[in-house]
Amino acid sequence: MAASASQYGTSTSLDDIKGKAKQTFDEASDRAQELAGQARQQVGDVAGNVKGAIDKSVKDQPIATLAMAAAVGFVIGALWKS
Repeated sequence: MAASASQYGTSTSLDDIKGKAKQTFDEASDRAQELAGQARQQVGDVAGNVKGAIDKSVKDQPIATLAMAAAVGFVIGALWKS
């Protein structure tokens, strides 16, 4: 026997409440997937921009780029050793 919330003084059935909860969950899930897709797109855009900047830097100023890479490697090595 299906229980209803009307037994407790309200006119909303438990099936209505379950339906609304499922709808809310589905909407939240769709929104989360949409946001994840947007974030993935933005990360891809940033990665492309960084790659382009590095390529341009290597082409235009190879010595400065090599010095920068060495400095970054030194810092990472010092942090790793700690």
